[in-house]
Amino acid sequence: MSDTTPAGPPVAARKPSSLSHHGITVPDHYAWLRDPAYPEVKDAAILRHLEAENAWFEHRMAPHRALVDTLFAEMRGRIKEADRSVPQKDGRWLYWIEYEEGAEYKKWWRCPVGAEPGGARDELILDEIALAEGCDYFRLGAIAVSADGSKLAFSVDDNGSERFTARFRDLSSGEMLADEIPGTLSSLVWVGNDRGVVYSLANEQWRTDNARLHWLGEPLESDVELYHEDDEGFRVGSSLSANEKWLVIGTSDHETSEVRLVPADDPLAAPILVRERRKGVEYEADERDGKLYILANDTHDNFRLATASLDDPGNWETLIAGSDEVYLTGFDLFRDFYALESRVGGLDTIEIRFYDDPARTEPIAFPAASYTASLGDNPEWAMERLRVSYESMDTPATTYDYVVAERRLEVLKVQEIPSGYDATLYETQRLEIAARDGTMIPVSLLYRKDRAPAGPLHLYGYGAYGIAIPPGFSVTRLSLVDRGFAYAIAHVRGGDDLGRAWYKFGKLERRINTFTDFVDVAKGLVERGYTTAGRISISGGSAGGELMGAVINSDPELWGAVVAHVPFVDVLATMLDASLPLTPGEWGEWGNPIEDRAAFDLIRSYSPYDNVTAQDYPPLLVTAGLNDPRVTYWEPAKWVARLREKKTDTNELLLKTNMGAGHGGKSGRFQSLTETAEEFAFILWQMGLADRAE
Repeated sequence: MSDTTPAGPPVAARKPSSLSHHGITVPDHYAWLRDPAYPEVKDAAILRHLEAENAWFEHRMAPHRALVDTLFAEMRGRIKEADRSVPQKDGRWLYWIEYEEGAEYKKWWRCPVGAEPGGARDELILDEIALAEGCDYFRLGAIAVSADGSKLAFSVDDNGSERFTARFRDLSSGEMLADEIPGTLSSLVWVGNDRGVVYSLANEQWRTDNARLHWLGEPLESDVELYHEDDEGFRVGSSLSANEKWLVIGTSDHETSEVRLVPADDPLAAPILVRERRKGVEYEADERDGKLYILANDTHDNFRLATASLDDPGNWETLIAGSDEVYLTGFDLFRDFYALESRVGGLDTIEIRFYDDPARTEPIAFPAASYTASLGDNPEWAMERLRVSYESMDTPATTYDYVVAERRLEVLKVQEIPSGYDATLYETQRLEIAARDGTMIPVSLLYRKDRAPAGPLHLYGYGAYGIAIPPGFSVTRLSLVDRGFAYAIAHVRGGDDLGRAWYKFGKLERRINTFTDFVDVAKGLVERGYTTAGRISISGGSAGGELMGAVINSDPELWGAVVAHVPFVDVLATMLDASLPLTPGEWGEWGNPIEDRAAFDLIRSYSPYDNVTAQDYPPLLVTAGLNDPRVTYWEPAKWVARLREKKTDTNELLLKTNMGAGHGGKSGRFQSLTETAEEFAFILWQMGLADRAE
């Protein structure tokens, strides 16, 4: 054994520490893994431990690097390397993005309307490849072209911390302007006849509690704060109304929102408050011809669409009532009609409605029984053709134009799979499996038609924040499915897959439902013969990583391999620390254990880190990001340390920390594939299927 070969998995030191609330003391012997200097991490002992974990990961994965390379090659082979989006008209220009052969990042292009994209009149407005040169990590945040098409605003994060620097370019000359705004975490909104930009700064706690105005050419010290949010749990964001007449400043947490409108050409004018916030009421608003359109959950969990006069914005009249069956998820106003997005039975719907004939409804019909669909980029006020995106678990992403006057979908582009893809080889299903309380949980399923009965199955879940997991297409998951796996998505409570009530039944005092739903789906799939206990691999990230931690504590025997990405597993300690970036805004999701003893007891009862026990655990791969502001690196590090201390098995336990990235892992379209290939190689290895090269 060489001097650099790890002799065994790292063992973190146990240093006596605890936290005490409500007269209860909870031991936390790995609290030292949190660097007091965070967001800087410079404690030598902490860095040595993380590097030792990375070395152990590399050592254990080394015999399987050929499999990682094989998986990476086939995943990359399904991606069209030289690719271009469908150009979209906005004013006098057509805009599109383009990938070059082998490029990790995009180029942003435009040409005048009437010219042919890909011709001599093309203009390169932003080159991510050049911007990312020399960076271990690169992410483009906001990007916005001024209304007159003469200027570009964009923001960049080069370390994964999600603190972006905003910059500006004169598109006529191609020159960069001197203006630069560090520390943004927001959209960039052109106002004041393209003389200024509205943005939000991240404060020391990584919270956007402001909307600020920057006039181009003026020093940052003279920027004006248009709005400041005093509630530390709320976040501020800005956008333009569909007709671009209004700057829309919104502030919200996970259950309450409030909207103000400011004339976009006069951003220093007094704002119009649509309606004062009321706890538990979420709403969004837009304007057309002096009338406000408001999507709100004030009368029904599944939202209603209401209208109000701009002169009396708080007096809402129902246009479309809330419904138990139809979950209204969004709307877009256009000059001659509006588009309404909803979800019925967990599936997306889009319909066109008309201002002059409220009873007239034109749904857009889609061909599959299980799919996801949404409005795409539709930047103009007077749209006649709506860009629509569609895919299913066995149907590659398809871009349509919906011709409103003809009620017709026109295919513009279907995602190309260069290495080949035959949809007839696959089957997709939508199942319902009973949870232990009798609630029927939807499950989306993909597998090859020639799959052996009761073969291996991968189950994915999230279940938080009212975020639905759509049954979309993935070129990477085919690498499991083509090796005999069924791939299932459990649409557990905590997401809003079946409406807002579905979300509420997986948060706060009902949080446990998310975990038991996932377990019951797995058991139901076993009972129906899709797989057997121990042949199920599972994965989830962030709050989905919390789900992974909870279910390996409760039902470890079910799982053959587990992957937890940037997992939110130290829930109690995090929710007790109001100084952390997300904590105050998260109390509406998990509860406030500082003030509420019941919330303290509940979180303590399921927090994965606090419930690690002396038992056998399944094989586990955990990832972290050193610069992650959402799930701080020490959560997965502490969790793995406690698992190493407590578990009674000899199964693999690996931790990989990205030392130059954040919550999303590596950037770049191919770099990120490497991490997915490692994840799948780990699963195949632990499931005894690593020899399945084909």
